[in-house]
Amino acid sequence: MVRELQIRIPPQDAFDERAIAAWLHREKGIRPNAVRVLRRSIDARQRRIFVNLTVRAYVGEEPDDDLFEPVYYPDVSDGPRAIVVGAGPAGLFAALRLIEHGIRPIVVERGKDVRERKKDIARIRPEQRVDPESNYSFGEGGAGAYSDGKLYTRSKKRGDTDKILRVFVQHGANPNILADAHPHIGTDCLPRVIENMRKTILRCGGEVHFQTRMTSLIVSGGHVCGILCGDREFRASAVIMATGHSARDVYRYLVHEGIEVEAKGIAVGVRLEHPAHLIDQIQYHSSQGRGRYLPAAEYSMVCQIQDRGVYSFCMCPGGFVVPAASGPEQIVVNGMSPSGRNGKWSNSGMVVEVRPEDVPGDSVLSMMEYQETLERMCWQQGNRKQTAPAQRMADFVEKRLSSDLPAGSYAPGMISSPLHFWLPDGISTRLREAFLQFGRRHHGFLTNQATVIAVETRTSAPVRILRNPDTLQHVRISGLFPCGEGAGYAGGIVSAGVDGERCADALSQTIGHNN
Repeated sequence: MVRELQIRIPPQDAFDERAIAAWLHREKGIRPNAVRVLRRSIDARQRRIFVNLTVRAYVGEEPDDDLFEPVYYPDVSDGPRAIVVGAGPAGLFAALRLIEHGIRPIVVERGKDVRERKKDIARIRPEQRVDPESNYSFGEGGAGAYSDGKLYTRSKKRGDTDKILRVFVQHGANPNILADAHPHIGTDCLPRVIENMRKTILRCGGEVHFQTRMTSLIVSGGHVCGILCGDREFRASAVIMATGHSARDVYRYLVHEGIEVEAKGIAVGVRLEHPAHLIDQIQYHSSQGRGRYLPAAEYSMVCQIQDRGVYSFCMCPGGFVVPAASGPEQIVVNGMSPSGRNGKWSNSGMVVEVRPEDVPGDSVLSMMEYQETLERMCWQQGNRKQTAPAQRMADFVEKRLSSDLPAGSYAPGMISSPLHFWLPDGISTRLREAFLQFGRRHHGFLTNQATVIAVETRTSAPVRILRNPDTLQHVRISGLFPCGEGAGYAGGIVSAGVDGERCADALSQTIGHNN
């Protein structure tokens, strides 16, 4: 007999299937041969913490060996070709889905493979400079490869998010992501998964070209028929353009060529870093913090200040702050966590909603130019290096220069700076008021043990590349499929993957290859 149960159990019993089976026997009189966890979430609303589980208990029979039926990827060596520009999550999932449709993907990526890219990222700290083609934004895996690997999304209505998780597991991710309410692969594990996805593309007859930057589209008679990458030409019947939210040269090219885009709202702010133990104490209502059994605590905060949302973004428990610039004269910060989330600090983006009408100018690139201005200003405040300007949190709220800074995770180093003074007033004023509100809701959160680190600007694309909502092709150029976060249609790894699959499905309709 197989029984599906919803149970609420203490943390010490919730993270091991043998312990869950013992709890079922002890508390429910059920003696299962095995237990499978289908869903897991932590309930920390009260002082006593519980874990909510949906489990499948196998009583008197053995469980199936397979967690799910894997996706079959056929050989497409002789299939029709389609170009995928970008090897981030949107591009990789688009390529894999094209293979399912019998279409041969030709993936071009401006950066390096994920292993070589890691070497360039490691050089940022000692050299205090960023390789403009190989960094936290550009390279195999895209920005998602080195921004924590968090896999939850609010965009379930757009497509099959569960399939995205299953494909990750099929390529080596921990099966726990299929059950956890906030699934997370971790920066130490995600690169191996990305490599395995590339190996599937190559094994099935696809191509992957690194250090190959698209410089222009080849358009004939209103239809895209290929791309130019410097002096190299790639021809195909359709192009999925999944360049990511930091490919500013692509945005400028599109505008120059009269290809329709529009300015899009973004969010701008800072990285806020606390000692991880302090966040554990606050969120788990205990001076002991998370104890032996609970994971590093997360938080999600949001409020409205002067008609604009202020909220936490990309919260990284037990993680670290990283230099995420993609070119010279920029400082951009982001966050990530390893799979164990066992670092000394926890951080999140704390950002303010910025709408196109908030920024001077009527150019469709005004939001991108606003990002660039802030990043250059931050670089100047950081002594024209990757040293990030920073301020103690309470000092920022009280408009007081910090005489020193606490230890932190940002490897290139921090320099004390009056962020309250030089950040745009619409950002700093709203952040200060939000921090006061968050501090009232969560005692101990507003503290000088925490550090405000500037500047977080790459929360989403500053433009949207216009496409037909029915065909997903560009509104004017047929065969061109703007895709993922860089095109303005996704916001994170999972939603980018979903949009990549949707664009691949739509492309397959145009060339008559359907499953």
